[in-house]
Amino acid sequence: MSYLKFDKSLLINLEKSLTKEMLRTNRSGAYSLTTLIDCNTRKYHGMLVVPIAEFDGENHVLLSSLDETVIQHGAEFNMGIHKYAGDTYSPRGHKYIREFNIETVARTTYRVGGVVFSRERVFISHENRILVKHTLMEAQSPIVMRFKPFLAFRNVNSLSKQNNNIDKSYIEIENGISTCLYAGFPALNMQFSKPVAFVYQPDWYNGIEYFREQERGYEYQEDLFVPGYFEFPMKQGESVIFSAGINETKTSKFKSMYADEIAKRTQRLDFFNCLKNAGQQFYNKIDNGHYIMAGYPWFNCRARDQFVSLPGLALATDNIELFERVMDTSIEVISDFIAGCENTSHMHELEMPDVLLWFLWAVQQYAEKFSLEQAAEKYGNIAKKIIDFIRNQHHPNLFLHDNGLLYTNGHDHPVSWMNGIAWGKPVNPRSGYLVEVNALWFNALKFTAELALALKNDFEADLFNYQAEVCKVSFVRTFWNGNYLFDSVEGDARDPEVRPNMIFAVSLPHSPLDKPQQKSILDIVTRELLTPKGLRSLSPKSGYYNPEYRGNEIERSYAYHNGTVWAWLTGAFAEAYLKIYKQSGLSFLERMTIGFESELSELCIGTLGELSDGNPPYKGHGAISFAMSVAEILRTIKIIKNYELKQ
Repeated sequence: MSYLKFDKSLLINLEKSLTKEMLRTNRSGAYSLTTLIDCNTRKYHGMLVVPIAEFDGENHVLLSSLDETVIQHGAEFNMGIHKYAGDTYSPRGHKYIREFNIETVARTTYRVGGVVFSRERVFISHENRILVKHTLMEAQSPIVMRFKPFLAFRNVNSLSKQNNNIDKSYIEIENGISTCLYAGFPALNMQFSKPVAFVYQPDWYNGIEYFREQERGYEYQEDLFVPGYFEFPMKQGESVIFSAGINETKTSKFKSMYADEIAKRTQRLDFFNCLKNAGQQFYNKIDNGHYIMAGYPWFNCRARDQFVSLPGLALATDNIELFERVMDTSIEVISDFIAGCENTSHMHELEMPDVLLWFLWAVQQYAEKFSLEQAAEKYGNIAKKIIDFIRNQHHPNLFLHDNGLLYTNGHDHPVSWMNGIAWGKPVNPRSGYLVEVNALWFNALKFTAELALALKNDFEADLFNYQAEVCKVSFVRTFWNGNYLFDSVEGDARDPEVRPNMIFAVSLPHSPLDKPQQKSILDIVTRELLTPKGLRSLSPKSGYYNPEYRGNEIERSYAYHNGTVWAWLTGAFAEAYLKIYKQSGLSFLERMTIGFESELSELCIGTLGELSDGNPPYKGHGAISFAMSVAEILRTIKIIKNYELKQ
């Protein structure tokens, strides 16, 4: 029985099926994304979406969708579905779907009278090519299959409109055609594993709507170009593979390519393996660099997200090669940053004040999995460089004050993970001494001192430990208000809002707080911020509490970190909880983690999204697949298992 399976009753219900999406990536930036019934509802949706280097590496939708039609005894049954104005759906192919499951590969089963056929799809790793396998499972007589491609050739942030500049020409290639609608784009090569007939019948399909964009206040109507259609006969038991890619290839290879790709997949037989499989989709190899994508469909590689996610995606799944590859690329980029060189990598936002501290935390996780000595040998040198870089006041927006705390200016631009912007200004202008930045700083100093000792550099170890003690005294004096920690402090301004950032002062391996203080913080976080989907970004007791992430861009920006729930904070909460309650807290954390399992069947099948509403039913929003969410739940599961083994 498949772990992730959906039957006819859900799939034919548009109100439910259109809210569930399905993602495939090639681990090099390209992806395929649509709903369970293949009705695109976002401008980001498409069967083949690829980054184009000539257009600054931004993603572009080449093939929007592929409509399949079964023809038997002259009767046509179109499996496609598109939304038009007036809540009109045409054709309504979803009514033929009988089942969707995603144990190893996404598989949809259709029934049209006595005809039963299935569709499976895989994305070829590190190649801009998707393969779709069609199998005729049952048929009382031979049928004809027709495939109609809907082409977009546009940036994911724009929409296609009917125009006279389009190049409608095509060239015949092996078992298919190659076409390119606009100059500068790569050609789209559509091929089949058997000979096909292509009928040239160019036409525009106008007014296709994406209601997700309409909900967000964006333009939502698109015109798509259809160059014609492919046809070929099929008989019972036959499988035919369709390929869409930017390069022509030998069609005789499709079967082996498909099988090889399936062999790489992790079966989604339980919660952990589902998340493990989802985590692999964030890996992004570009040129000779190795990165972690922050999320799909609209995020790129953001440095903070990469270092927060890497331990969960790699170490928690025992993918040490992935960890070391990404860290090797990161060290090169960080070294250039420290040297003042221009960032020419694909890693963005490296200049954010907390990023280098999260890098050191990732190294610390590596040390905990293996040994301090091994971590010192591999990463001790770059760790020292980072600490010296900060201590010597070379960071562009991180200033070490005489009291041992780090100051950052966040008035005009967001400087932390709470990075919502409205009207060009931060929605939450966190500035001055930020609580999580200074908790990370204290932890980094203590950990780097340990690395120095492992490398037998006692002088540096003493220096870093002394710096940490100065920081510790000032941290408590500055942030502790008697019950919990101020979120930020600048001059006489102290932000008393109850936010989750203070949990890191408890969860990190080295805390500047004593046990009673840690317990007090954990208690208020548990009482006011904890939900079944993670931690709220703001307490419901606040006058600024805004729990529903909906409306236009400005309205969503104001809700972004003012009450919404973030799954990625669960890892820090679990660590803090075990610190305080030890073994007695295990059963509670196990139940809490299981609460995320239902999310695998909600926003995007088999993965976890970016955030949820702050109030029940905690509806999911934002990026449909978010690296930090997946990573920190994976790490939470591993934390619990490791703690159980130690008992």
